[in-house]
Amino acid sequence: MISIGISSMSKIEDIVDNLEQKISKVLHRQQVLKLENAKLKEALQQSQSMLKAKDLELDNWQEKYNPITKPTDCTTLLKKHFGFKKSNKQQESMGEITFLFRDAAAIENLRKVDTLIVDKTGTLTEGKPSVEKIGAVHHSSETEVLNYIVALNALSEHPLAEATLRYAEEKNITISKAEDFNAVTGKGVTGSLEGKKVALGNKKMMEEASAKLDEVLEKEALDEQQKGKTVSFLAVDNEVLGYVVISDKIKATSKKAIQSLKEKGISVIMLTGDNEDTARAVANELDLTDFKAGMLPQDKQAEVARLQQEGKHVAMAGDGINDAPALAQSNVGIAMGTGTDVAIESAAITLVKGDLHGIVKAKNLSDAVMRNIKQNLFFALVYNSIGVPVAAGVLYPFFGILLSPMIAALAMSFSSVSVIANALRLRAKSLE
Repeated sequence: MISIGISSMSKIEDIVDNLEQKISKVLHRQQVLKLENAKLKEALQQSQSMLKAKDLELDNWQEKYNPITKPTDCTTLLKKHFGFKKSNKQQESMGEITFLFRDAAAIENLRKVDTLIVDKTGTLTEGKPSVEKIGAVHHSSETEVLNYIVALNALSEHPLAEATLRYAEEKNITISKAEDFNAVTGKGVTGSLEGKKVALGNKKMMEEASAKLDEVLEKEALDEQQKGKTVSFLAVDNEVLGYVVISDKIKATSKKAIQSLKEKGISVIMLTGDNEDTARAVANELDLTDFKAGMLPQDKQAEVARLQQEGKHVAMAGDGINDAPALAQSNVGIAMGTGTDVAIESAAITLVKGDLHGIVKAKNLSDAVMRNIKQNLFFALVYNSIGVPVAAGVLYPFFGILLSPMIAALAMSFSSVSVIANALRLRAKSLE
């Protein structure tokens, strides 16, 4: 019995020894695997770093030498490389961007446009208004009128308000603090100063403030408006005290751009929130026969919708918050890059420098791109339409002709080369 017990204990010890050896081998193997994994991770990180560096070098090379093949989405490509300016005599680089397409659909839609609606201030004009005159009536003075005007306009973001603030600074006028400020879209602004109710804006604003304009004041304002200038009236406690005359020069390129668009068969219509006389003066200077004045934001949007219901493809060009609804409603919204962020976000095309001639260039590019796409479809299909039937043996029963796989591969490659070569011709396209 003792010998049996000793024998059993010996076997157990052998088993334990074997288990310990196996455990030791497993632990050793795990340590080896950990080291190998660590080395593999380090090597992988180094490889990734090298690949990123190579990708960066490749991107830089493509950016410099071959921008058309840069791996990017079409929208970014068109925004970055099709917004460019060409000289009449010599092709320039594509670095100077004059307009941006938000997406490819904008290029296609612009080609269909037959009606263009334009805002006046900041679109046809420079958007850099300046004060020409401060008028005072009754017992008020020009200084008093200016004090009220700048007190309200100090809280406004409108370009005309900025003009009055610059004028007050030149006159060393101390700006008082107005309260209860409110901007009334398409009319003007209201507020209170020293317990008095103050309103500044057009005739609609005066009507809302229950302030009556006398004949003399209306005659003075009319004379200025017929010269294409903007007149804002000031009312304090329901009594008109004066007015401010603001001018905004028409952009040098506006008339030429409108003429070019008309030659392309595009109807140009000006919609402005300004008064009838100012609008007519600007329209006459630009040879515009179609215009509407006193348009509120909702009126502009409704006019775009009306034209669309008549079957028109409408583009809208504007720069302000008041233009945003019409920009969004139109088939193609065109914002001035010098305008508000709201307008730019609502538009499909942005004219970087606010140059209206950019619309002509964008239209020329749209026509060229769509024509180029149709040509590329022809190049892509003509080889296959001829080569595939021949390769399938259609001519073999009659003429014993079969298309060699090498010739088929060559034809397929030549098809791709033709498409690429034709697309690259756009880089040499003059947009003038």
